Amino acid sequence: MIIKHPKDITASVLHELGGSQDERFKEIMRSAVKHLHAFVSETKLSESEYQKACAVIAKLGQMTNEFHNEVVLAGGSLGVSALVCLLNNALPTSEDEVRTTANMLGPFWRDESPPSQNGDNLARGQTQGDPIFVKAWVKDTHGEAVSGAMVDVWHTSAEGFYENQDPSQVDMNLRGRFKTDDKGLIEFRSVKPGGYPIPVNGPVGDLLRMQGRHNMRPAHIHFLIHKEGFKTQFSQVYSADDPNVHSDVQFGVTNSLLAHYVRREGNAPDPSIQGTWYSLEHTFTIDRGVANLPRAPIKGKNQGPLPEQVVLKANHQ
Repeated sequence: MIIKHPKDITASVLHELGGSQDERFKEIMRSAVKHLHAFVSETKLSESEYQKACAVIAKLGQMTNEFHNEVVLAGGSLGVSALVCLLNNALPTSEDEVRTTANMLGPFWRDESPPSQNGDNLARGQTQGDPIFVKAWVKDTHGEAVSGAMVDVWHTSAEGFYENQDPSQVDMNLRGRFKTDDKGLIEFRSVKPGGYPIPVNGPVGDLLRMQGRHNMRPAHIHFLIHKEGFKTQFSQVYSADDPNVHSDVQFGVTNSLLAHYVRREGNAPDPSIQGTWYSLEHTFTIDRGVANLPRAPIKGKNQGPLPEQVVLKANHQ
């Protein structure tokens, strides 16, 4: 088609999509093209602004490596990850709220976590922090226990670093892979995770600074639940007393995933523990469906210096 008018470009691109044999691909791309072209027209995007946008997209890819995924980080910081999760998992309980124990996968899951048994300690090597004892149940939508489900667990240290970020932590520290027992239960010991600032040395940081936003995530523990016959569920269980649960930089906190990390003194499950320790109990509900494991967003471990934790202050609440 010879282009005579700006609207001809959109029509021409949509026409060319008709050659695809994949109906879902055509549906997605038609909508993407219409919205993207409408965005360009509505904002009257300048040539220099378009060039800057292309540079940002290129930078997202350039900053993604074996131990850091800037693309996933950007999706979370724009609320896209949380929106996709709720649209694909949540059932409305009222006009104002939807409920699900599913949440974002996040950019820090590593495949092939160490096989673990109920009662194991995820803190490998020298790991400082208050002990926490976790019990988690997996049930189906009828409230029946789901046994034999694989459950990956991972979280930060008390200082707010995942092991793949921190070269001083041993490989696969604070990670484990469990199987639910006949009651749908897994249980383990670890250290209470800390909240943390997401990295801001790339396009995501530039985006947050332009908006005057902070870059903090509330403390949480990740779970990935996988069993044939059920839809694979990703989840994050947030500490209800964290000061950033109402302003999570990744928009991930829901009422279904707020939990009380209960502070206790004495009488710990391990008699060698003196003083403060924590307990956490949570139940996950998984749906029948196809059990697809995602591609791991990272594969390796940082061999360089410990990343600097830069904290941005919000200009508004």
